[in-house]
Amino acid sequence: MPSIDTSAITEKFEEFFSFEPEIKKEFAKLKAEWPEKRSFYFSFKKLEEFDPDLADELIEKPDLVLAAAREALVNMAGADLSKKGFDPHVRVEDVPDNNLLIQDIGAAHINKLVSFQGAITKRAEVRPRVKIALYRCARCDNIYKIPIEKGTFIPEVCEQCHKRALELDEEQSYFVNIQRSEVQELLERVRGGTPAAHIELLIEDDLVNTIIPGDAVTVVGIVRIRQLPKLKGQSKQGLIFSKYIDVINVKSVQREFEEVEISKEDEKAILNFAKRKDAFEQIVKSISPSVYGYREVKEALALQLFGGTPDKSLPEGGRIRSDIHILLIGDPGVAKTRMIQNMAELAPKSIYVSGKTVTSVGLTASAERDELGEGWTLKAGALVLASGGLGCIDEFGQIEKEEAAALLEVMESQTVSIAKAGIVAKFKARTAILAAANPRFGRFDPNQLPVEQFDISPALLSRFDLIFPIKDVLDEEKDRKLAQHMLTSHRDASLKRTPETEEYKTLDSDFIRKYVAYARKHIRPVLSQEAAKKIEDYYTELRKLGESQKSIAITPRQIEGLIRLSEASAKARLSQVVEIEDAERAIALTEYVLRQTAFDRSTGRIDIDIITSGQPRSKAEQYYDIIGIIRDFMKKTDNVTREEVVAEAKRIGIDEHTSRRFIDEMLRKGELFEPKPGYLRLVQRQD
Repeated sequence: MPSIDTSAITEKFEEFFSFEPEIKKEFAKLKAEWPEKRSFYFSFKKLEEFDPDLADELIEKPDLVLAAAREALVNMAGADLSKKGFDPHVRVEDVPDNNLLIQDIGAAHINKLVSFQGAITKRAEVRPRVKIALYRCARCDNIYKIPIEKGTFIPEVCEQCHKRALELDEEQSYFVNIQRSEVQELLERVRGGTPAAHIELLIEDDLVNTIIPGDAVTVVGIVRIRQLPKLKGQSKQGLIFSKYIDVINVKSVQREFEEVEISKEDEKAILNFAKRKDAFEQIVKSISPSVYGYREVKEALALQLFGGTPDKSLPEGGRIRSDIHILLIGDPGVAKTRMIQNMAELAPKSIYVSGKTVTSVGLTASAERDELGEGWTLKAGALVLASGGLGCIDEFGQIEKEEAAALLEVMESQTVSIAKAGIVAKFKARTAILAAANPRFGRFDPNQLPVEQFDISPALLSRFDLIFPIKDVLDEEKDRKLAQHMLTSHRDASLKRTPETEEYKTLDSDFIRKYVAYARKHIRPVLSQEAAKKIEDYYTELRKLGESQKSIAITPRQIEGLIRLSEASAKARLSQVVEIEDAERAIALTEYVLRQTAFDRSTGRIDIDIITSGQPRSKAEQYYDIIGIIRDFMKKTDNVTREEVVAEAKRIGIDEHTSRRFIDEMLRKGELFEPKPGYLRLVQRQD
C-alpha cells in the first residue's frame, strides 16, 4: 500500500479550516481561550461537502488524518502560541452512525472511526496518564523526552552509558486525565429478547466527567483492541483481544421515550388514525387483547403509555412529574404479568424486572470497586437506564423493604441520589412505573385493607396515581365469555390467522409504538378552562363530602394525578388542548380506583387515609378513643382492668372484637403494659 502524503492532507485541512466561516470562528475562539479551551470541533458533514475523499480517509485512517488536522491548526496558530505548547485535541461532530449497533462493532472496525448511540451504564474515577514522558538516566543524567502514543517504544537502556538506569521524572513529565466508562445499547433499539451489548469507552482530558451513568449519548471514536491477559492454567497467552472505543467526541443527547424512527408514510397514517372518533377505543382494545375484560385497567395502561405534558416546572424551579405510575394488585392467575409484559413490548422504551430477583442498586444505582481495584465506579440501575420510558416491575410485593424504599425518590422526584463510598451523585430517572403484586396470603380479601394484604408500605402505595385491585370473581356468564375469548384466541393463534370478528381486531404493535412516540414528541396539551373547572369541581365536592363525613376523601396529590391522566387522554387524541371529555375520563378512572381501594366498609365512605397512612380515619379515631378511655380510668384508679375498658368502648360504639384487637396492638407496640394479668397501664413517655 503506497504511503500517504501527510503534508498534502495538512494543507487540505489548512484550506478547509480557513474556508468555512463557522470553523474560522471556532478556531479564533480556541486561540483566544487556550489553554483553558483545549479542543477544536468541526463538522464531518462540512468536511464531506468540502472534500468527500478526505472525509472517507478520516473514517478509514483516523489516526493519520486527525494528526494532520492537528498539525494544520498548529501551523495556523503562529509561533507565539506554538511556544506556549499549543497542541489542541481535534474532535469531530456529526459523523453519520448508519444505524450502527454496539453489538455489530467488530474486527471490520478496528482502528477506524465509528459513530453510534448508547446509554452510559458505568463511569470510573479519573486517573492521570503520561502524555509526554521525560526519562532521566540515574548514571549519566542523559534525558529522553518521549511523546507517548499508541505503540510508542519505551527505551530500557541509556544510549550514552549503556546502563539500565532510566527513571521516569514525574515532575518534568506531562500528564493528562483519562477516565474509563461503559456504554450499552439503547433499550428502544433492543427488541426480541436480545441482550443489550456493552463496550468500554476511554475518555481523555477535557471530556472526562462530562457524562454520568444513565445519560443517552452519541459517541464518536476509534475502535481499539487490547490483548486479554493470560488466564490461570494457560501455558500461552491467548490470541484473543477485547475491544474498546478511544473516544474522539461524546455528547449527551435528549433521547427519551419518543425516539422512534417515523417515516413520512408513518406520520400520514398516524394523523389519519387520530381523526377517527374511536381512535382511543382502538388503542385500549389493543392493550393485552388476549386478556379478557378489565376495561378500566386497560384504559389506564393506554394513558400511561402517553403520559402527561412533560417539562413543566414550578415557580421555585422544581419539576412537575408527567409520568403516570400504576399498580396492579390482586389474585394470582388473573393475567397481571401478561398485561405488564405486553406493555413492555408496546412501549418504545421499556425495561422489565421481577421483584424476586431485583435489588435496590439493580433498580436505582450503585457504587462498586472498578476492575483494577484502585477506585470506585458509578453504575446505573434499571430505572435510570429506562429514563424517559416505562419500568415494569413484576412481583412488586417481593421486593425487600430497604430496596423498595429506594423507589420513593424515583417515583416522586424522578431522580436517584447516591451517597456511597464517598461518592455523592444524582441521576435522572424519569421513568413511569407499572408494577404488579400478589396478596401476602394467596387471594385478595375485599374485607381487609390493601395495606394489610400486601408487603408494600403506605408511603410507596401513595406514590401510585392508580391502584387497581384485580379480583377473580365467580360469575357464570363472565366465566363463559372468558372461556370463549381464550378458545378463540388460541384457535386463531394455532391457525396463524388474524381475528375474523371486529370485536377481536387490534392494532399492530409497531403502529402503536410509533403512534405513542409521535404523540410524546409533538403533543404538549394545555388544560382548557372547561377541563380545569371540571377537575376543580370534582376535587372540591369530594373534599366537602369528606368534611361532612369527618374523613379526607381526596388530597392535592390526586389533583396532579387527574391532570396527568387528562393530559394523557388529550395526547392519545393528538390534541394540544385538554378538553372536558379528557377530564371526565380521568375523573371516571380516579373515581373507580378510589371506590375499589379507598372505601371504608365500616363507615361507607371514601377515605384516602386507607392508602396514604395504611388505615382509615375511622380506625385511627377508635384507636385514640381507646387510649382516651384508659387515660380517664387512670385518673380515677391505679387498677384499670381490661374488661372495664372493653365495656366502656362498647358503650361509645366500638365493638368488643375491635377494642380487644386495639389493646393487643398497643401492648405489642409498647404503648401499654400489664402491671399484673388483666390490668392495663399507659406507658408514661419521658421528654
